[in-house]
Amino acid sequence: MDKKKSVIREYVEAILIAVVLAMFIRSFIVQAFKIPSGSMEPTLLIGDHILVNKFIYGITVPFTHKKLFQWKNPQREDVIVFVYPVDESKDFIKRVIGVGGDRIEIKQKKIYINDQPFNDTHGHYQESNPSSSYIQFRDNLGPIVVPENTLFVMGDNRDRSYDSRFWGFVTLDRVKGKAFMIYWSWGSFLRDIRWVRIGNFIY
Repeated sequence: MDKKKSVIREYVEAILIAVVLAMFIRSFIVQAFKIPSGSMEPTLLIGDHILVNKFIYGITVPFTHKKLFQWKNPQREDVIVFVYPVDESKDFIKRVIGVGGDRIEIKQKKIYINDQPFNDTHGHYQESNPSSSYIQFRDNLGPIVVPENTLFVMGDNRDRSYDSRFWGFVTLDRVKGKAFMIYWSWGSFLRDIRWVRIGNFIY
């Protein structure tokens, strides 16, 4: 009987340790996210499952937005996951275009940073020249200066992304981490597994 209790206790302890380790890893090191929209196409597709490095920008104290051991801040062109400023119950993923102090201007879809054309290698455009006031606002912006300790972010699918052009800046304390790998990818059905994308690093 004692031996049976000992075995059960070992299993319970092993499970508890595994749960604690999983929670620790998820909270401080790596977290998995699923891409729900096409705002980052073609870099990230709907149905991509990604891993996010939560350690690189510093450790966030649980239940707060305070960061400890912050080694570096997000850099221009990093793909980041952050708390959506308009609704903090949601997480968004976008690419960093401007950092604190940058002067951002968009003219007819072309991005200028600090009065210099931005080499927009990740930007994807689907539509022709702007016509409506909504598209004018989307494709022509600024100039604006990114405040310190904030970021200006955009989706790679420039014509289909709801981002800093519409709702403003992301504060550094709301950044959860840097996306670095696609670990799984599929469409609507099991047969739609995108094997070629699995294991790809995110740039």
